[in-house]
Amino acid sequence: MKTYPTVFVSHGSPMHAVEAGRAGERWAELGTTLPRPTAVLIASAHWETLLPMLSTARQPETIHDFGGFPDDLYRIRYPAPGASEVAANAVQLLQAAGLAATTNGCRGLDHGAWVPLRRLYPDANVPVTQISIQPSLDAEHHMRVGAALAPLTREGVLIIGSGHMTHNLREWMSRARQTSMEIADSQAEPYVTEFRQWIASALARNDRASLARWQQLAPNAARAHPTPEHLMPLFVAFGAAGEKLVRVEPIDAGIDHGVLAMDAYVFWPQA
Repeated sequence: MKTYPTVFVSHGSPMHAVEAGRAGERWAELGTTLPRPTAVLIASAHWETLLPMLSTARQPETIHDFGGFPDDLYRIRYPAPGASEVAANAVQLLQAAGLAATTNGCRGLDHGAWVPLRRLYPDANVPVTQISIQPSLDAEHHMRVGAALAPLTREGVLIIGSGHMTHNLREWMSRARQTSMEIADSQAEPYVTEFRQWIASALARNDRASLARWQQLAPNAARAHPTPEHLMPLFVAFGAAGEKLVRVEPIDAGIDHGVLAMDAYVFWPQA
């Protein structure tokens, strides 16, 4: 079987589940242009643990892990089947790479997973397992996690990192309250542009050493990410593509309220 690409998406506001916006449109396009996977393994910024955990629920519940949004949003269900076999294989790969890992049979799909998946695969017919991130550990750790999972891409598994290119939620909330909680694609603040351009350049150069030190080297890193958990899924997806990348494909999916950069990436590994 051919090697599949890996993907990073900025999952944005839960409102993308009801109002596609520019990002939702890009996700839908990806769902029709990428090779059809046998399963999805998705790393979401909204599942934080001390060590990597894989979900094994046969029918993962749809977790509405947010508040203050329209009632219709809480009625949405994404009834994709689980991918317990993929999860078990992932644990074995992580352990073989010297990374402690385990499974969780109760975990459902949080909005970092089901919101973009609802646009990628609206029929909810692709099995899904989630993997947690470790915000107490660094980018290097998450690239190691991704690298350990890379063999799954040769088995038809699409590995997705779901986080955010920039994630200053306080600034976003301030702007959203002044206008509307709905998605508002607008011009980026200068610090957002500088940060996303630095990340884009490092990814294009396959500069893993610089990416591992993004908090020290990237401009405005602390403002772009007051806490690091929403960038960690990027490193999982990047690491899972392997060290020999054929192409790094950026996707401009807009800027929500000027501060949440919705950048997505497809990483095409060497066959």
